[in-house]
Amino acid sequence: MTSQNRVQPSAEGIAASAKAASQGKGLPPVHLWNPPDCGDLDMRIARDGTWFYLGTPIGRKELVRLFSTILRKDGARYVLVTPVEKVGITVDDAPFVAVDFEVAGEGRDQVLTFETNVGDFTVAGPEAPIRVERDAETGEPSPYVLVRAELEALIDRKSFYRLVEIGAHHEVEGERWFGLWSSGTFFPVIPSAELP
Repeated sequence: MTSQNRVQPSAEGIAASAKAASQGKGLPPVHLWNPPDCGDLDMRIARDGTWFYLGTPIGRKELVRLFSTILRKDGARYVLVTPVEKVGITVDDAPFVAVDFEVAGEGRDQVLTFETNVGDFTVAGPEAPIRVERDAETGEPSPYVLVRAELEALIDRKSFYRLVEIGAHHEVEGERWFGLWSSGTFFPVIPSAELP
C-alpha cells in the first residue's frame, strides 16, 4: 500500500480496534504489541485530564476510558496502541489526573491508594512512586503518582492539600524533608527548612 493510499487513522477506528483487543478483560497487553506507526492523531489530553479529538472535548466517559487502556509511552512520545496500528497523541502534562485517594494505616505503615479520572487505582509505593516537581520561578508544586508503565497522574489540588495534612518529616540522605509515607516508602515533597 503506498502512502497515498494509506487511510488516515481515526478515533473511531482506534476505538473499534481497542474494543476488539480488550474484550472487556481488563487492561490490554499494549507492551506486547508492536504494530506499524500510522503517524499522529489530532487527539490531546489537557492538563486537567480532559481528552480532546479534533479540538472538541470527548464527552463520553466510556470512550475516554477505552482510549486510556491502550495508552502507552514510547520514549517521550505518547501513543495509542492496538494490535494493528499505533498513533501518536499530544499530552499537555500527565495523561491522567489523580482525583481522590484513600488512606489506610498511619505513619510508616500508611498506605495511599489513588483513583484517577479514568477509573484506574494505584497504590503508592516502591513500584508506584510519588514525585513532586516545583516550578523554578514560583516554587509551586506539581505532584505526580505513577499509575502504570511510565504513565503518571497529576495529583489534583484538593487531593494534594489533603495529602499535606497527613505528611510527616523524615531524614533523607542527611537532610530533613517533609513528605509522605506509603507502603513503607517515604516520598520527599519539600525540604523541611523551606516550609513556611
